[in-house]
Amino acid sequence: MFGIGDLSRATEVKVPTIRYYEEIGLLPAPVRTASNRRRYPPEAVQRLRFIRHARELGFDISAIRDLLSLKTDSGPSCHQADAIARAHLQQIDARIERLSALRDEIGQMLADCASRACDDQCRVLEVLSDHGHCRHREH
Repeated sequence: MFGIGDLSRATEVKVPTIRYYEEIGLLPAPVRTASNRRRYPPEAVQRLRFIRHARELGFDISAIRDLLSLKTDSGPSCHQADAIARAHLQQIDARIERLSALRDEIGQMLADCASRACDDQCRVLEVLSDHGHCRHREH
């Protein structure tokens, strides 16, 4: 059995985060000692490592909850886990596309700024002041 500090060190998850995961039901409530200290079973280490790794990969709490339920059911459903991971990948691809458009826009602002005299109006400030000056026009 692990105390919360030992569990934190074993999983590299901060104590407040462990408490939060308990509060939202990602981590089952631990057994309490007579002095009301939390005592975690060895399985909590694996579960927290799973959660931490999923969070590092950008999965949201809802997806992690779903993945954990698949892991603990009568047998993992690769089809369902695959669907969750594919949906997450689509979100990542959409985010990359938006970030690429933003990168291009800022790069163009800087290129426009470099081609103008500095005593003219600053292109960066001009574009940031009026979204109508953006080339990608994504709102």
